[in-house]
Amino acid sequence: MELTAIYHRPESEYAYLYKDKTMHIRIRTKRGDIESINLHYGDPFIFIEERYEAIKEMTKVTSDALFDYWQSEITVGYARLQYLFELKDNNQGQSILYGDKGCVENTLENLHYEGNGFKIPYIHEIDACQVPDWVADTVWYQIFPERFANGNPVISPEGVLAWDSSIKPKTSDFFGGDLQGIIDHLDYLQDLGITGLYLCPIFESPSNHKYNTTDYFEIDRHFGDKKTFRKLVEEAHRRGMKIMLDAVFNHIGDQAPQWQDVLKHGEDSIYKDWFHIQDFPVVKENLVNKRELSYHTFAFESYMPKLNTANPQVRDYLLSVATYWIEEFDIDAWRLDVANEVDHQFWRDFRKAVLAKKPDLYILGEVWHTSQPWLNGDEFHAVMNYPLSDSIKDYFLRGIKKPHQFIDEINSQSMYYRQQISEVMFNLLDSHDTERILATAKGDSQLVKSALACLFLQRGTPCFYYGTELELDGGPDPDCRRAMPWERVSDSNEMLNFMKKLIQLRKDVSDIIQHGTYSLKEIKPDVLSLEWNHDGQNLRAIFNQSTENYLVDRDSVALASHCQELEQQLVILPKGFVIQ
Repeated sequence: MELTAIYHRPESEYAYLYKDKTMHIRIRTKRGDIESINLHYGDPFIFIEERYEAIKEMTKVTSDALFDYWQSEITVGYARLQYLFELKDNNQGQSILYGDKGCVENTLENLHYEGNGFKIPYIHEIDACQVPDWVADTVWYQIFPERFANGNPVISPEGVLAWDSSIKPKTSDFFGGDLQGIIDHLDYLQDLGITGLYLCPIFESPSNHKYNTTDYFEIDRHFGDKKTFRKLVEEAHRRGMKIMLDAVFNHIGDQAPQWQDVLKHGEDSIYKDWFHIQDFPVVKENLVNKRELSYHTFAFESYMPKLNTANPQVRDYLLSVATYWIEEFDIDAWRLDVANEVDHQFWRDFRKAVLAKKPDLYILGEVWHTSQPWLNGDEFHAVMNYPLSDSIKDYFLRGIKKPHQFIDEINSQSMYYRQQISEVMFNLLDSHDTERILATAKGDSQLVKSALACLFLQRGTPCFYYGTELELDGGPDPDCRRAMPWERVSDSNEMLNFMKKLIQLRKDVSDIIQHGTYSLKEIKPDVLSLEWNHDGQNLRAIFNQSTENYLVDRDSVALASHCQELEQQLVILPKGFVIQ
């Protein structure tokens, strides 16, 4: 038995309150090493001969390249918990106990010894990771407002380009997209099946991307005004759609009055402590090396000076921004840009402030890596799930991962977070920061469909980038921000119809995916089976990434792509899939 591989941590993703009085208890062991695990558990103040009130055999829920992961769901009657793991190996029948004192011999004396057990002294519901109920059933659509639709040409910037999706935009180009353009196409989005709109920044800024904010309290004049935005929110809500705005609180634009005051008055500026300034005078021009900047910025970009969110004045200012758009316009969510570069205390204060105004507001952080420190119930509800995105694209689109590598990655990621967090993770494949998936797939729409189908069958809340349903192409930023190809919308558009069916399927099976158990395995070389089971309901998808045809039963097919029908069977062609 490999003792060094055994791992558990109380009050974490390995032991947490899920819902009501239901606890999830997990443990990690070396892959293939352990035959069975019994969980001994009970209230520490109920004294019985065996110390623990109950025993439950744990279930091996998944495995990755190195480890097996086991889980038990238990009900706690008195909000207190003490527990101990009894592990038996696969080889010599060795049995040990594992608890707060580490691994000890499996004897009655060690089982009864109080100090060996892990303890959760009291399970406070207020400390649990609570998430908004509505998010798990939402299908998101990300909009880059400047490129979605021009609904009011009168307010467009000077020198806008013709609305042409074939144009590869430069960083300084404007096309005239605005809020009215989004309002004009809400019926299109509703027909598509969208229930959540994620808008890239809409506040005053000189750029087309708006990630260098000048004034957080004003709608950019080229996008519209507050009256137009209020109408957008109201019309979206009337159609059952939520609105998520983008908060850029890590840094501000260099045209903002606070930074301009620093440039003008230097050390005498009342805003000098709003930023991370290393030396005065502040110098940003004619630098050979950006690292010689005398102040901290986002990614060494001089026009995005970093805000000092530990400063009480900065904190209060930004929190007033966050609550203003909730109170005045009833937005439903905040997406937090560069969230991992802002201090944790600010995000704790942010959570308290915004949830006090709207308890079911969704808080989404932009973090591109594993994110446990931000997902403990006191900061974000979820993050943008780029690890999942990379895994799906590496396997389906880039073809650089073997099936076993893809399976190991997906299985490992399923254990990153508490289940309620996983249910509201923001799952995406591309965005304004990445090349479009059609470009990643080198123009192969069938590979894009397979990747999207896989994404929509993952636990979490799926999102896709505007224009994906119309096969909008584009390389890395800024090419991923082309104008929306509205001329392609028609009843005969194959990709558009596919996305409508996929979205509807996801809504139909959401409960199975969010609350069920899953299995992902390779059933033939480069043929994967993904299965979900919940309360007697089953969902199965088969992805054929091989170079040969694969036969499946034709009965109960919910969605098929790149297949041929036989009398009793479906032939899944290479790059195809079937969801049953």
